[in-house]
Formats: sequence, structure tokens, C-alpha cells
Amino acid sequence: MRIVIAGGHGQIALRLERLLAGRGDEVAGIIRKPEQADDLRAAGAEPVVCDLESASVDEVASHLEGADAAVFAAGAGPGSGVERKETVDKGAAQLFADAAERAGARRFLVVSSMGADSEPPPDTDPVFAAYLRAKGAADAYVRSKKGLDWTILRPGALTNEPGTGMVRLVEHTGRGQIPRDDVAAVLGALLLEPGTAGHVLELISGPMRVEEAVAAVARG
Repeated sequence: MRIVIAGGHGQIALRLERLLAGRGDEVAGIIRKPEQADDLRAAGAEPVVCDLESASVDEVASHLEGADAAVFAAGAGPGSGVERKETVDKGAAQLFADAAERAGARRFLVVSSMGADSEPPPDTDPVFAAYLRAKGAADAYVRSKKGLDWTILRPGALTNEPGTGMVRLVEHTGRGQIPRDDVAAVLGALLLEPGTAGHVLELISGPMRVEEAVAAVARG
């Protein structure tokens, strides 16, 4: 399977690249900075330099030609302001979805955020509120795409603790934490389970092994 990951130098993306390469998939990561390329190669991924804030749909689609699946794991980052939440978390996600549809990469996963499905409370930090609105708008756009077999994953609070392989993966989990290792593991399992297409899923640590949790979603 060939998988192209947007935001290829992100913490979740690098973990996912190592996982996919380790199981024999062909994986490419889209990055904005050429100096990040060696980190992707070390993870077993092909680096593709492309700025999703300025690229055209055709340009991004050319990088997705021949891909079996695409994963949007990009983000403006915690130090960015409201404007880049719009251009990356929303705009780049929409662009990547358009490009995947044009290239025929039907399987499409999105790393979103818990809380993206509702209006943030009035006392929410303005930048974080903009982030949640951008994620919600991007998710809605992806869900409107008839040419994509999408799954939207909304993890809880991310940690760098070692993964346990034990998760709760359902439509609504309630608040909780999840190691980035386990988010990557769930993404890897979702790519192998087409029956999870059309689902918006929240993810926190929980009682089920990753493979069992993904299979339970596919069974409905």
C-alpha cells in the first residue's frame, strides 16, 4: 500500500511513518522545510517538499498519484496565531482533500481534534477557539466529499508517554488522554479496515486492543 501523509514531520506523522514502513508499506511525507527530509528518511518515508499553504490542487494531486490512501496530519502548531489556523488547519486540509479526490486516492484519514464538533465555550482562549473552528470546518468539508472514503479521528489530550496499545475508539468517548504512539497505531489499523470509512471517531486510552477497537467500529 502507498500512503501519503500531509504534515509528514509532525510527532504523530513520524510515528506513523515508522509503523507503516516497518510493516512494508510505501510511505511518503509532505513537508514544508527541506531540512526535515533526513528525519523522514530515518523513519522510512520518502520526503516530499511542498508548501500546502501556497500549492495548487494540481501540484498536490501530482504527489498523490498512485497513492492508495492519504492521511492529513498537518497542523499550524501551538505557537501559531489565528490566521495560520485558517490557512493550515482548515485551508490545507481542504486542499489536501481536493487533491486526493482528483488523484483518485480514495481512502482518506484526518487527524482532527476532540471538541471540533461544537462551538467553543465563550471563555476559550481565542487562538484555541480558532483552531477548533478551523478543524470543525475542515472536517465538515471532508465529510462532503463523495469521492473519498474518509475517516475522521479526534484524539483526546496527546501525551508522549509510551503507547499501551489499549484504547477507547467510539463516536463519543468523553475527555481523556492518549499517547501519540497509540494515535499512530490506530491510524495504521484504520488504513487496513475499509469498513471504518464514513465514521467520525473520538480516541482516548481505554480497555480494548487497537485492532479489536478498529474491528468493532467496522462491525458497527
